[in-house]
Amino acid sequence: MKIRFPDLLSVQDLARMTSELGEGWGAPHCARLLRLIGLIGAGLAYDAEALTAAVYLHDWGAFPAFRQPGVNHVTRSREVVECEVLPRLGWSADRRARVLEAVEKHDYRDPRPIVSIEAVLLREADMLDLIGAIGMAREFAWGPNDLAVCLTRILSRREAMQGLFTLPEAARMAEARFAHMDACLSWLRDEGLELPTIGKG
Repeated sequence: MKIRFPDLLSVQDLARMTSELGEGWGAPHCARLLRLIGLIGAGLAYDAEALTAAVYLHDWGAFPAFRQPGVNHVTRSREVVECEVLPRLGWSADRRARVLEAVEKHDYRDPRPIVSIEAVLLREADMLDLIGAIGMAREFAWGPNDLAVCLTRILSRREAMQGLFTLPEAARMAEARFAHMDACLSWLRDEGLELPTIGKG
């Protein structure tokens, strides 16, 4: 499906397109991120409009209209944002750079340093949405219909995110969500599910 972009875009257009193109998961994910950013970003100075745009855009590379086989969704999101979206927003170079960095570096596995507070906020909100009960539900929804595979991803992500949160409120919320995960995993064990072993040795 070829998307025809209008000459000018607004953040409202990005929200609408995310809802239309995001397969039912894109818009709810963004709504959760915006709520989380309001919590972990309280008292911080940041460009709210640029960050809101980045939230709506960060996963576009995973949507059927934009994804390409063999191309990481973050890389593809960056391509679409840089080539198709930012030129149509009419924003300053600085604001465009903030959006692009936030989109490009939202993956918690990206080792590159982050410059803008907008990129930090998007990454840490996205990380929070990948853990806790919501994060576990997302993994099971993603599939496949194999609990061991889903649980391996859940446990690996839980381990990988330890110590990655830098914003005080995000770190506090992460600890609560890790505790939620531990409780859920304990319930699964109590009901007879054998959890996979991850890590070295």
